[in-house]
Amino acid sequence: MNILITGATGFLGKALTNQLRQRGNVLTVLGSKNCDLTQEGSLNQFKDQHYDLIYHLAAWTQAGDFCLHHPGEQWVINQKINTHVLSWWHEHQKQAKLVCMGTSCSYDPNLPLKEENYLAGRPIESLFTYAMTKRMLYTGLLSLNKQFGLNYLHIVPSTLYGPDYHEDGRQMHFIFDLIRKIIRGKLLGEPVVLWGDGVQSREIVYLSDFVEILLTLAERSKNETINIGAGEEFTIRYFADLICRHVGYDSKKIQFDKTKYIGAKSKCLDTTKLKRLIPNLQLIPMEKGLSKTIDWFLTRKELFVS
Repeated sequence: MNILITGATGFLGKALTNQLRQRGNVLTVLGSKNCDLTQEGSLNQFKDQHYDLIYHLAAWTQAGDFCLHHPGEQWVINQKINTHVLSWWHEHQKQAKLVCMGTSCSYDPNLPLKEENYLAGRPIESLFTYAMTKRMLYTGLLSLNKQFGLNYLHIVPSTLYGPDYHEDGRQMHFIFDLIRKIIRGKLLGEPVVLWGDGVQSREIVYLSDFVEILLTLAERSKNETINIGAGEEFTIRYFADLICRHVGYDSKKIQFDKTKYIGAKSKCLDTTKLKRLIPNLQLIPMEKGLSKTIDWFLTRKELFVS
């Protein structure tokens, strides 16, 4: 197949690109350095290509408290990116299925995180702008499908983890930040201070598992929203204890700063639909995946020594 990927240089993008290449696909690989999606017409250089699939992974955001400090920029930049991709898809690539990423932040935390609730209620205030740009992206998919019959697949991922995390200086997702802090505590003797009280819960899914599921769904499903997650969550304290055991750090030394931003107190996707679509779904055990991730992290000194 002939496939175009936006956001191909990110954590997910690199893993997806590698798998698609191994399967013999012809790829157009786009990142911010070779295609500025905030610019109208940036995709026109590819308009004469005939794509079977478009994976739209590009988004302007970071983990941690980034969304608190950049709401206006997030709205403008992400709206430009998504509008330009959807417009180009409609004008030049009607035959292609567009597979794109939503966000669990778009769900109202007071409602079950089920696909039918993606546009229901109000997202958490601290992530509101980014969440709404993703809701607008989904609205665009629905609208173009309704009027012009364009085919899409809308994926809502939980937090991804695994080796080969990005090294570009952006804020790290919570699981990588925990690993970094605990390794620095072990090797450099720094205090390990985690944000919040440690009872907030999170769900993680191993990157290679996610990519396999994504490729399967891209073949089988269209014109629907599907959550991809592990279907279970654990507290920050639990994750921290596992990491401490693996690196040999005393978890009793960990301090918790309750004044710091923690986002949602709980975030676990309902994966009932996913399990119905892939009934034999098996994921790498979290402890095993976390061990692989920590071992990789320990080989990349630049990630924890600065």
